[in-house]
Amino acid sequence: MGQTAHVSAVVWSAAVSLAAWLWLLLFQGWFWRTDVRLPASREPDGWPDVCVVVPARDEAAVLPASLPSLLAQDYPGRAEVFLVDDGSTDGTGDLARELARRQGGLPLTVVPPGEPPAGWTGKLWAVRHGMELARARDPEYLLLTDADIAHAPDSLRRLVAAAGTGGFDLVSQMARLRVESLWERLVVPAFVYFFAQLYPFRRISRPGSRTAAAAGGCVLLRADAAARARIPDAVRHAVIDDVAVARAVKRSGGRVWLGLADGVDSVRPYPRLGDLWRMVSRSAYAQLRHSPPLLAGTVAGLTLVYLVPPAAVAVGAAAGSPPCVLLGAAAWLVMAGTYVPMLRYYRQPLWLAPLLPVTAFLYLLMTVDSAVQHRRGRGAAWKGRTYARPEAAAEKA
Repeated sequence: MGQTAHVSAVVWSAAVSLAAWLWLLLFQGWFWRTDVRLPASREPDGWPDVCVVVPARDEAAVLPASLPSLLAQDYPGRAEVFLVDDGSTDGTGDLARELARRQGGLPLTVVPPGEPPAGWTGKLWAVRHGMELARARDPEYLLLTDADIAHAPDSLRRLVAAAGTGGFDLVSQMARLRVESLWERLVVPAFVYFFAQLYPFRRISRPGSRTAAAAGGCVLLRADAAARARIPDAVRHAVIDDVAVARAVKRSGGRVWLGLADGVDSVRPYPRLGDLWRMVSRSAYAQLRHSPPLLAGTVAGLTLVYLVPPAAVAVGAAAGSPPCVLLGAAAWLVMAGTYVPMLRYYRQPLWLAPLLPVTAFLYLLMTVDSAVQHRRGRGAAWKGRTYARPEAAAEKA
């Protein structure tokens, strides 16, 4: 009797999981599709001025693969690069100057931002310093890009053309992350997949939609929209700064676009699980607004949606319950099918699709670890610089 009740509970859980997957498949903004790329655009009659702001801290390992691509942009208008070196100890600033001397191309200015005041994350303080310098040039656009991002030669002109044609105040491309090691193959495509599930790209650009997000590695922002939204001052506490910037722009009346990139790539390696773990856990609990109820709901949701289907197949097979096996297998099949487009985008083998529950379990553990680290008082961090939790900073202020 007890075993029958146990199997019946698993059957019902598998049925709910299947219903959730059918809803996600059909009604969550087609999040699983990967064809949201820069929209068709026409080149302007006159190309606007652009200033590029690159926050950097201890980036000497990646700069040789990223900075030359930025300096070599084939942009018909006036463009200038400001690299803000936030207290690097590995010679980032000197290396950037040397690369610019050898490379030529767009003018490069390397400046230190000084110590961030209380209430600022280091990256946003560096961005603020770069934006202040850029505003002296009175550009129409600001390109905020990370030090590990390599750009195709036409990246900047395509971004500017898309923003002008579509009337967007913010255009962002999610850089294609590196996928070479075993752990990168298992975790990285899922990272983008989960992000798109939370923030369906199609909804972000839809007029009237409240969904807003950006990818911090590549954000083209109208200077007047930044001033109107008080960026970055309005989001100075933000750990997930790219999403916060997009929300601020949208709330101030701006239009936002986000899609997957062609020709914008991250060169930063994450060869070990620990590297990826730190990348995710750094901001996972912040994504949940540091809320224990949201954390509990997230753990329950991940379990129901991602872990119940394979568990139902195993339990059903062991107990000889065809309904349990069929419902679990159907949910697992829909799950894997929605993951296939992202694997193709990352040029990964499709046999990784059925392993998505394994990756989801890793993300569940990373999210819980993020909450544990937060409760221990370990706040936001950027490149080894750790900051107090927002509420702690507010108390000190």
